[in-house]
Amino acid sequence: MKTPMEAFSRLYEIMKTLRGPNGCPWDKEQTPRTIRSNLIEEAYECVEAITLNDIPHIREELGDVYLVTTFMAYMYEQEGKFSLTDVLTELCEKLVRRHPHVFGNGSDADTSEKVVAQWKDIKVAVEGKKPKDSILDEVSHALPPLDRAYKIQKKAAKVGFDWERIEDVWGKVKEEIREAETSWRDGNKEKLEEEVGDLLFSLVNVARFLGIDPSVALSRTITKFNRRFKEMERRMKEQGLTPSSEQFHIMDKLWNEIKIEEAANPASLTKE
Repeated sequence: MKTPMEAFSRLYEIMKTLRGPNGCPWDKEQTPRTIRSNLIEEAYECVEAITLNDIPHIREELGDVYLVTTFMAYMYEQEGKFSLTDVLTELCEKLVRRHPHVFGNGSDADTSEKVVAQWKDIKVAVEGKKPKDSILDEVSHALPPLDRAYKIQKKAAKVGFDWERIEDVWGKVKEEIREAETSWRDGNKEKLEEEVGDLLFSLVNVARFLGIDPSVALSRTITKFNRRFKEMERRMKEQGLTPSSEQFHIMDKLWNEIKIEEAANPASLTKE
């Protein structure tokens, strides 16, 4: 059985071959900018596999994440910007530096809260990173909006800016629904966009308050919708029908049948 070092070395050599003179035309054409979206996509696919607890799929998707990061790092190595060794060495040094309670000289960070506080202090005092003007600045602007909203709310809650009762959070959702509906009835498109944003933000707050990651929850719903829609398409095809607005009553009937069948036999659900 190969060691992790041997397995990673093989991945590196394969990448060199693919990007080499006699390598793959597609791989040689790629740049970090052309594949940057792949990093996000593979990360989300890995998250979905973990949510489903699909072990073979998790193993595969983790491999894909390694692939994209190694691919990108080797591109920069080819350009002479930095090497893959530089990336891994810097990562290891950072992990050791930010865990003095494990590798250092007797730090008293013996709880998760102390570790996080220590981590932030090290970033400023030792690594020379600029202190943030606001705790919200710690949330990356590059995150997808749903994830950014979730993390911003978590940051605000940590300093006490939060609802005390879940009933109040649900009340805020209902308030935002009413305001969005009013804007829709008024025909004010710009205001409606703002109110829909407020509604989505308040729903993220509900998820956070209940201990649910909204991105994971939404991903599960998308997977469920895909599964049911494809099954509906299959059943319509069996009847010689094609999905269309004229066939909505049939589609709706099939959709409800599928929902009932899934509820009665959840073990039959297939993973996508």
